Amino acid sequence: MKTSELLNILNQHVPFSSAESWDNVGLLIGDKQQEITGILTALDCTMGVVNEAIEKDINTIVAHHPLIFKGVKSINEQGYGAIIRRLIQNNIQLIALHTNLDVYRFGVNAMLSKQIGLTHTEILEPQQTNYYKVQVFIPEENVETFKNKMNDEGFASEGDYEYCFFSTKGSGQFKPVENAHPHIGELDQIETVEEVKVEFMIQEYERTKAEDCINVLHPYETPVYDFIPLTKTVKRGLGMIGQLPEQTTLKSLAMTIKKQLDIPSVRFTGNPDSVISKAAIIGGSGIGYEKFAHQKGADVFITGDIKHHDALDAETEGYNLIDINHYSEYVMKEGLKSLLKEWISNDNFTIEASTLNTDPFNYV
Repeated sequence: MKTSELLNILNQHVPFSSAESWDNVGLLIGDKQQEITGILTALDCTMGVVNEAIEKDINTIVAHHPLIFKGVKSINEQGYGAIIRRLIQNNIQLIALHTNLDVYRFGVNAMLSKQIGLTHTEILEPQQTNYYKVQVFIPEENVETFKNKMNDEGFASEGDYEYCFFSTKGSGQFKPVENAHPHIGELDQIETVEEVKVEFMIQEYERTKAEDCINVLHPYETPVYDFIPLTKTVKRGLGMIGQLPEQTTLKSLAMTIKKQLDIPSVRFTGNPDSVISKAAIIGGSGIGYEKFAHQKGADVFITGDIKHHDALDAETEGYNLIDINHYSEYVMKEGLKSLLKEWISNDNFTIEASTLNTDPFNYV
């Protein structure tokens, strides 16, 4: 399998376009024509992880956190430059799946929810996507050719379905005047043509390409078409919310989560004896969503990187928080490994999860 094929598979399941605008996802280092010898999943691409890939003869690392993120000003033997140099020197590719894996319905937050035993889960904040319904009015005799060519260009597809068109017959009228060069009809004569209104859906980013294709493929000198903007909720979004297996207290839940995630430190804010039945979770740094989680019925909001003043504000407002620190996202290593094995029907290379702990903190 070439890297380009892997990127297509990843884009199909966790679209790179679903990442936040500030994020840096996709192929960060590598060659789309490179043959893959193996995949190593990792939370962070550290020097240790690169060495692990070299030792295992794996040439593709898929990491959650982008190595190239804040801006690299030099690539030398120090810092991140040393990691990048080692990747390139050993012909190892690096792919980042960050916020696009966060919002995937079976992604990082679903993995964390499963690890702590949440049931009846749903996405905490479902995303909405913008798209267009396209209407094109075209002579009946040209309809099938037009639809075939638009389908060949990748339009009118929805999930696992292609050639998704709807057609309505009607009569179109026009009168060519002055310098017109009509495909049908005569100058200064009203012409009535049996036409078909062809409708199909496109993604927001496809508009320019679709308009160019319509103008090229339509037989009329001046095609008639509409792009109608629409919005729909999609099956991806930030965070998860669900029920605990059984009712418990805030302190007991914090202690249980510490054990379930096998992490050395868990903090919480709120009344230790608060009764908890429903929990919301956002891996990484999700502070700012605690009020929203509370409004959705969560008795506690679980996330990482909670600062002192954020915790104090939550306590004052009566929101229970559990801080599982940022490294808790390590569960994605095994989780992504399982997903990749589902998505890739190829037994020619190994898919492994990194065995390294990339938590930068030591605990006492």
